[in-house]
Amino acid sequence: MGRLVSTEGLTEDQQEILKLVRQFVEKEIIPVATELEHKDEYPTDIVEGLKELGIFGLMIPEEFGGLGESLLTYALVVEEIARGWMSVSGVINTHFIVAYLLMQHGTDEQKAKYLPKMATGEVRGAFSMSEPSLGSDVSAISTKATKTDDGGYEITGQKMWLTNGGSSTLVAVLVKTDEGQDSVYKNMTTFLIEKEAGFGETAQGITIPGKIDKMGYKGIDTTEMILEKHKTTADQILGGVPGKGFYQMMDGVEVGRVNVGARAVGIANRAFELGVAYAQQRETFGKPIAQHQAILFRIAEMATKVETAHAMVVKAARLKDAGKRNDVEAGMAKMIASEYCNEVVQDSFRIHGGYGYSKEYEIERLYREAAFMLIGEGTSDIQKMIIGRALLKEYKL
Repeated sequence: MGRLVSTEGLTEDQQEILKLVRQFVEKEIIPVATELEHKDEYPTDIVEGLKELGIFGLMIPEEFGGLGESLLTYALVVEEIARGWMSVSGVINTHFIVAYLLMQHGTDEQKAKYLPKMATGEVRGAFSMSEPSLGSDVSAISTKATKTDDGGYEITGQKMWLTNGGSSTLVAVLVKTDEGQDSVYKNMTTFLIEKEAGFGETAQGITIPGKIDKMGYKGIDTTEMILEKHKTTADQILGGVPGKGFYQMMDGVEVGRVNVGARAVGIANRAFELGVAYAQQRETFGKPIAQHQAILFRIAEMATKVETAHAMVVKAARLKDAGKRNDVEAGMAKMIASEYCNEVVQDSFRIHGGYGYSKEYEIERLYREAAFMLIGEGTSDIQKMIIGRALLKEYKL
């Protein structure tokens, strides 16, 4: 079968990495993904295989034991993994965001302490901004770190929607610190919080309740995190300086949006493959349904949407790799990839007809997973706000 997304213009190392990941996906992920997803079972063996491939250290510099690859390489790897099972790409997403935050904003001591173990997957990262009472309004965060007499901090609050909440051992958490700044955005700080993997009380003052039951995006552990007078030190502030948390997290979110865009491309690519294969196997009125014009046009539109979304993700990743601001391009990539993903999956679902509604067919799982792409790392409406405001500044009269 041909491939929509090509490897043209990539280095030999990048092509070799993608080849290995693609082989892993075909052999270790696709055959078991639907069964594990229906059971909501954590993909332990798959995660161990990703560790052996070095995927947890893909973007971490070689000096810390990683592969030192680019965001573009990471995005292309995510496309491949999400093509197999989107939940698996979620396992590495927040891990990468935390590693990226450390690489960009961490102190030398923090980098030396965490990055080598993150590269091997021994330390697993999670990323936390959201809370039960807020959505996209980050300024409404209420979890608070209060300074103590010994120069440390005590954190109390409730965080929500932690991907890898149970399996992680290092969580980058955005909280309010009220250090006397004149802006709410300058009164936020990112703390690096250590805990044990698992559920229940995982550290003093930290409780991880059980997994949140979701429509899709199953297998992976999405949780809450309750902090009750959790004590930490100033050394655990990302970068060592309070008040910079919001801007650090927004930097990480740009990486996250490229990731979600890439995930959406992976899902859409798989949906296209399933749809075009089924259309050539299923016959009506004496010929394969692929030969009916309505289906043929649908296939053409699906492929075009996958290619377009992929190109946008690649552009956003290349800008970030070049050290340039990519908030607009990352927002565009995330928006178009998530919207097109849903359209392509729905078209493939329609091609499958009644069989697409059966849990025996893979498209049923993709149909539920695609919905998450619309809200992960900000809805399309949020992306439009970001894009629109930036464009008004650029084209100001």
